[in-house]
Amino acid sequence: MDDTKHREEEQVMSNEDDSKGSICGYDSLHRLLKDNLKPHLFHEVSRLLTGLNCGKPLETVVLPELASTLSAEHGFDLQAFCFQADKELLREPRVVRVGLIQNSIALPTTAHFTNQKKAIFDKLRPIIEAAGSSGVNILCLQEAWMMPFAFCTREKRWCEFAEPVDGESTEFLQCFALKYNMVIISPILERDINHGEVIWNTAVVIGNHGNVIGKHRKNHIPRVGDFNESTYYMEGNTGHPVFETAFGKIAINICYGRHHPLNWLAFGLNGAEIVFNPSATVGELSEPMWPIEARNAAIANSYFVASINRVGTETFPNAFTSGDGKPAHADFGHFYGSSHVSAPDSSCTPSLSRNRDGLLITDMDLNLCRQVKDRWGFRMTARYDMYADTLAHYVKPDFEPQIISDPLLHKKSL
Repeated sequence: MDDTKHREEEQVMSNEDDSKGSICGYDSLHRLLKDNLKPHLFHEVSRLLTGLNCGKPLETVVLPELASTLSAEHGFDLQAFCFQADKELLREPRVVRVGLIQNSIALPTTAHFTNQKKAIFDKLRPIIEAAGSSGVNILCLQEAWMMPFAFCTREKRWCEFAEPVDGESTEFLQCFALKYNMVIISPILERDINHGEVIWNTAVVIGNHGNVIGKHRKNHIPRVGDFNESTYYMEGNTGHPVFETAFGKIAINICYGRHHPLNWLAFGLNGAEIVFNPSATVGELSEPMWPIEARNAAIANSYFVASINRVGTETFPNAFTSGDGKPAHADFGHFYGSSHVSAPDSSCTPSLSRNRDGLLITDMDLNLCRQVKDRWGFRMTARYDMYADTLAHYVKPDFEPQIISDPLLHKKSL
């Protein structure tokens, strides 16, 4: 397929996605409120919805002209914000610039698999260039970014998209990591060549020298609605690793793991300062939970959380059902984007668009993590020994819940 036809199909898909997923014609709740509330009302509503960072509204960041030009030429949403920390006497600020990319697929799912992957690479290239030219230190892509999220279909042919950790997606991104001195988190469908070619849902961490630092495999696999992912891969076996990079200690809580508070906790116990949550989730299933879970995790664990979700509606060649009584259908629903960053002090950025590709750039002073720990004392006041004892009993077959019943509960009244 020639490049002209690629661009035409991409434009058709882009126009279709722009018409879907809007909120009363607006591509985010933040923009809807800003355009329809008087300034003083919007200021107060924004304070309640996104919080205050060090007692002030979150500040925006001016980006290089090249990033704005690329955004205009390629039609992706571009936003940038800055999280401050209080000035300290003994520590210098530890400011890290983080970038998050959300995107729709680039070609219909009926296109040849090679063309689909190449088109996604081509689509992401200018967005990654915008991130790199803006001085992003750590960049994270969405879950299974190099393919359509086909795990609803249960068709095994989509396994052809799987690749080893050092495969073509890693090679594609290593060039940008070297060019821009940037750590890149690349969530892929992994094929483990050394262990029977088993497939995993994996995030590859590429260092700022282009080296592969390591990988993390998805801990929790959904079995809800159309998310039939255990047809393709099972729960990961890499624990809760934290990767010490040139720019801070990072971890990756892949998609469905955000519903499990102990998953968030374990990354925090291992010392994470930023936890990325690359996802693929649809509006009908999870959108009311989306702005809550990440923000709660950031507060409870005193770290930053970077949430990324893909965009658009992906239609597959064959209709499928998922045992939930719904008629056969050919798509998951709308992936609502809305990528955002949450800080440990309960503040958060506005979200990217619900229906457009986007790049969110956020400066964060990692000193804020310790400052919040000192202020709230969550680690100091936690009762890990008590929790550990409860969990140790819970996993045993003879576990009995600690319930104290009212002795009069089942007595007949006189």
